[in-house]
Amino acid sequence: MKFRQTLFWDVDPRKIDPRKNAQYIIERVADFGNDKEARWVLNFYNKKLLKKVIAKSRCLRPDTKNLWTLILKNK
Repeated sequence: MKFRQTLFWDVDPRKIDPRKNAQYIIERVADFGNDKEARWVLNFYNKKLLKKVIAKSRCLRPDTKNLWTLILKNK
């Protein structure tokens, strides 16, 4: 997936590795991503990893955590 500069404003999106930077990508997309990016994250990463990142994240907003917890509960 080609990442938007506005989503990853603090790094060069072309240098992001989806495997090595999984937590960073998941957190950023969960908080600021659009529908297309959210669907990509849900399809690319396994449910176990997504649940772990969302549950342990210290940077996600509480509303974001609640929404993604519900989404992953039904996935």
